[in-house]
Amino acid sequence: MTDRHHLLVHGGTFAAVGDGGDISGVRGGNSPAGFFVRDARHLSRWQLTVDGAVPEALTPVTAGDTARCVLVPRGGRQEPPAYTLFREQAVVDSAFVESLRVTNNRPVPTTVRVAVTADADFTDQFELRSDHRTYAKSGAVRSRQVRDDGVEFGYRRGEWQSGTTVTSEPPPDGVEETGTGARRLVWALELDPHGSAELLLRVAARPHGVAQAPAVPASPAAAVGQLRALEDAFVEGVAFPTGWPELATACAQGLNDLASLQVPATGPDGEELLVPAAGAPWFLALLGRDALLTSLFALPYRPRLAAATLPALAATQATEVGSRSVAQPGKIVHEVRHGELAHFGQVPFGRYYGSVDATPLFLVLLGAYVEQTGDLAPARRLEPHARAAIGWMLDHGGLTSRGYLVYRADQGGLANQNWKDSPGAICSADGSRPHGPVMAAGAQGYAYDALRRTAHLARTVWDDEVYAALLEQAAGDLRDRFQRDFWMEEHSFPALALDGEGRQVNALASDAGHLLWSGLLDKEYGKLVGRRLLEPDFFSGWGVRTLAAGQAAYHPLSYHRGSVWPHDNALITLGLARYGLHDEARTVANALVEASTATGHRLPEAYAGYGRDTHPEPVPYPHACIRESRSAATPLALLTAVGGA
Repeated sequence: MTDRHHLLVHGGTFAAVGDGGDISGVRGGNSPAGFFVRDARHLSRWQLTVDGAVPEALTPVTAGDTARCVLVPRGGRQEPPAYTLFREQAVVDSAFVESLRVTNNRPVPTTVRVAVTADADFTDQFELRSDHRTYAKSGAVRSRQVRDDGVEFGYRRGEWQSGTTVTSEPPPDGVEETGTGARRLVWALELDPHGSAELLLRVAARPHGVAQAPAVPASPAAAVGQLRALEDAFVEGVAFPTGWPELATACAQGLNDLASLQVPATGPDGEELLVPAAGAPWFLALLGRDALLTSLFALPYRPRLAAATLPALAATQATEVGSRSVAQPGKIVHEVRHGELAHFGQVPFGRYYGSVDATPLFLVLLGAYVEQTGDLAPARRLEPHARAAIGWMLDHGGLTSRGYLVYRADQGGLANQNWKDSPGAICSADGSRPHGPVMAAGAQGYAYDALRRTAHLARTVWDDEVYAALLEQAAGDLRDRFQRDFWMEEHSFPALALDGEGRQVNALASDAGHLLWSGLLDKEYGKLVGRRLLEPDFFSGWGVRTLAAGQAAYHPLSYHRGSVWPHDNALITLGLARYGLHDEARTVANALVEASTATGHRLPEAYAGYGRDTHPEPVPYPHACIRESRSAATPLALLTAVGGA
């Protein structure tokens, strides 16, 4: 990341620390600095000083399951550092733990004064985004209480309560006020000649609604042990390709990341589940579209993700109309948040339904799960939810009245409600935006696949032949309409969308590859599209761009108008393989695997659209989630599409 924050992630908890392990608490930037649990910042300052000065990083923090760094006092060449500090940090669910070892480099006893300045502002993550929005918090009260072994921070706003407890072994010699609300924990460490002393600091977060603070591991090593055990169990039993070691490594790294990106959810009967979060740092929460695609990619290897995602989304399926949340009966949720602003309705994302494609993808995953595993129980249990989802597609979704799934910009939420959901992402080749309702191409492909798969469930599991025939007819009609209305003869390529008047939004976009994945295009059109996606304006050498270069709307550092998204390319690769374009599928897969090798075997959310011919390494997209579940599952999708050779 360009602002040098390093992420530690475990479930719904993450910490973003600087090169020296500090948390500055600054706002804005590409990543929020702090220790976060359930959308709230439980540490906003965590700054180490030694003898009153900030040490410098001899070896900065490196990414991994722990944050390790080596620090020394600032000085010159003529006077070697009197001592060295070895700092290690880790997180588990709702807890942050740090060990600090101070070693005397001299042959005489010395006393070192160590201090850690801590604060917890309990800021909601939405307040930290660089969008210049502010939120009133009338009646909010913060508190600080000194303990024998540390300090406790509290926050209250009406019924909302949360807290953070900082403790240490040995206990601090004192806890000082700073004049800013922060508290400074101070130790005077007596070091023998060439001797060492160690401090262990534990931070326990108590989010709103949680009665007790979590059990904090005894050390960073113990925390890492918990995470490694989780990762090992998640990876165990998966057969990695032996003939393609780089893909095997990317698959293993992806599964490790998926293990740490699981967040709690509940099913229709209140059962506790673990589902894939969208990504850290900004989206460590259940997002319907993201969880569904992640579960689809991982389905042949880790069907447990789908088995949890389906009931979790069924439990949050809308049952009534909600104007602010964009809810409609049968619609699958887009985003679930647990923070203060969502609780008080200051942002609409507590349960937000601004997605045109989560509902058909829910049906696609349900059908694919039954096909992959042979387990009919979820299809039987979730039959009412599946029928309600079909009802939404036909009714509120627009299939019956408009012929296509349609969305309208939500002024309080998302302007675009397909996967390219940033403002301006749906555009014509010249960059102009459509007015009125939008019918995005990719969503129609998902709808087609959802209708066909649900028809199969109706016939084979629900024993409802009449319903199956109805859905098959709807799917066939949608396919015929789409190829008539979306196909641009002059480009031999489908339009990105239709506007409210049915006019083509004519940008050449990667969404066409999703139509291959869903099987919406006939064979002739599909092969034309697949080969077109591998031409140089689309294919950067690191993957297929979201928008073909050369169009006025293209920008290599735009979120959705020229960048390269691994999960987008995973769908394209699966689609190419579906249409028999195996050479093209291997070309895209090779590009992604080589990109992952260049980025430590972990694919980010997105990278810039610059061509490989002009830059020999992938250029980062500056605001990308570094840990992202769809990207983590992308190597598994590539393995499915092209195998391990």
